[in-house]
Amino acid sequence: MKDRIDFLTEKLNEANYNYHVLDNPTITDQEYDSMLRELINLEEKYPDLVREDSPTQRVGGEVLDEFQKITHKIPMMSLSNVFNEEEIRDFDKRIKKEGVNPEYVCELKIDGLSVSLLYEEGKLISASTRGDGIVGEDITNNVKTIKTVPLSLKKPVSIEVRGEIYLPKKKLEELNEKRKANNEPLFQNCRNAAAGSVRQLDSKVAASRGLDTFIYHIPNPEDYGIDKHYDALKYLEELGFKTNPENTLVKDVDGILSFIEDKTKKRKDLSYDIDGVVIKLNDIKDQRRLGFTAKYPKWATAYKFPAEEVLTKLEDIIFTVGRTGQVTPNAVLEPVIVAGSTISRATLHNEDYVLMKDLKIGDTVSIRKAGDVIPEVVEAKIERRTGKEIDFKMIDKCPICNSFLHKQEGIVGSFCTNPSCPARNIESLCHFAERSAMNIDGLGDKIIEDFFNYGYIRKYSDIYKLYEHKEELIELEGYGIKSVDNLIVSIENSKKNSLERLLHAIGIEGVGAKTSKILAKRFGSLENLRNADYETLTEINDIGPILARNIEDYFNDELKVKEIEELIGLGLNTTYISTMEATDERVLNKKFVITGAFDFASRDEIKKAIEDKGGITSSSVSAKTDVVIVGSDPGKKYDDAVKLGITIWNEEELRAFLNK
Repeated sequence: MKDRIDFLTEKLNEANYNYHVLDNPTITDQEYDSMLRELINLEEKYPDLVREDSPTQRVGGEVLDEFQKITHKIPMMSLSNVFNEEEIRDFDKRIKKEGVNPEYVCELKIDGLSVSLLYEEGKLISASTRGDGIVGEDITNNVKTIKTVPLSLKKPVSIEVRGEIYLPKKKLEELNEKRKANNEPLFQNCRNAAAGSVRQLDSKVAASRGLDTFIYHIPNPEDYGIDKHYDALKYLEELGFKTNPENTLVKDVDGILSFIEDKTKKRKDLSYDIDGVVIKLNDIKDQRRLGFTAKYPKWATAYKFPAEEVLTKLEDIIFTVGRTGQVTPNAVLEPVIVAGSTISRATLHNEDYVLMKDLKIGDTVSIRKAGDVIPEVVEAKIERRTGKEIDFKMIDKCPICNSFLHKQEGIVGSFCTNPSCPARNIESLCHFAERSAMNIDGLGDKIIEDFFNYGYIRKYSDIYKLYEHKEELIELEGYGIKSVDNLIVSIENSKKNSLERLLHAIGIEGVGAKTSKILAKRFGSLENLRNADYETLTEINDIGPILARNIEDYFNDELKVKEIEELIGLGLNTTYISTMEATDERVLNKKFVITGAFDFASRDEIKKAIEDKGGITSSSVSAKTDVVIVGSDPGKKYDDAVKLGITIWNEEELRAFLNK
């Protein structure tokens, strides 16, 4: 039976390769189905003989709880962008300036999801996303369902290759027809559909989507005796990978421009989406010679197609308030797809901007994506006006609190100056998410302003419910699946923060990052701090009567306590997670001041060593100071310490402490 199973597996894999990679069927569908049924029956009877590269292993079925992480052995870097002929010629000049006589490989920039495939002795071991370029997500189960990804190579080599997972245009149409029939939200474009399919925890879902691949890169071609990138593409074909037939070797910059002109004309006729052309130096030695910047290879770049413009109707102009109180007009548009995304809103910046463009409610306007990301209103099509359009009029009262707006001399824009305006909550929300507090990457000030004005975030706990609005967020201007997914992951990760970050984030008056850490260390948990009375709080160094009262008042406020309890219910950590080394009795709970200079350690290093061992650092000497550490040129703090009779450590004692 083993011989028959081997025969069927190899015959079916060969048929798959000829059909999906070479687009050259060698057997009929009936023959394929007959052999596949026979193989399935034999594998059910003899499960120990099932091969890893059997076509039956592509149907999916394993359901994951979450994606594991994979660290790339060689970072997956992104590419710099060029947007016109002048910038392409500048790229060519920079190459030549390094003494290189270049020839280039031009490739279509596939609009999909980057993937890294790792093989050992010809067998697929893992597949991962780009992630942040250093660490990606393990999507092996889903990638195995893609028929153009070989489970076994034609040569038993160990190799890492990289490429793009994409969804053909025809498959998108088929998927959306089914989703429409089932009253499910439609996929907006091939890229989002591909990314969403690859990140399904159930591999059967990924298998049903009809994903495809083009492989275009070997990170270490020299290890396989390859010295030209174009030869690397040929080698990938020899191993059984699907490469793009449009890849072209050109001799100079004029060849690049000719390739771009040709593919721009044919772009809409392709069976897959592209958003530009990738230009790579062909000679591998020259690639290594040019090297990399911190972000990009110097030997490659991506030409991005010009932004697409479409027409739609300006249905209304609404006003939002930012954390500074500035009131901004925003266009409400009849939803329209621009460069693959549905756009229904765009900022109009300020009153002068609207008047300059002579925009009226009801106008037909042209919309484009600046840099293929941010939607903007280009102009009103005045020739299409019917006379029913409504003139724009700037409001004179805040749309949130109804206070009169103020225009500051020399500053463009109108401002709400009411310090109690609810929109000012934006400021506290920005503080909550900032790096020194909950450290939520991707939730910057501008994004919080947007989410506040759209009604998604009005209080801290709303941040941890954003995942409920994922589909809506993806459709907002300037957002997409990747940015929203990354934001949701960052929000989820922030739940694990140590207590001091939460205390700093919730905005107890007078409690900054340093005091938050003192409180977190002292009480260990939020519950203990909530139960602490005024007397207990004032016994702590650096907690005076005003600060103690502020803390007590905060936890006596019913609304604030309700919000804290909701955060706890959403899974936020409320205990102190110690990163301290073993405490040292000489510093534990003692207050230190550092003065003067040290040639063997920075002040930050000294502070960290003291705090890690349980001590407290301060910038000023007082009667509550326990130790003053004195370096060269100490200044007045040394004199104050002598007058108050405070213990003084010299450099020798500090060295002994640090070296312990």
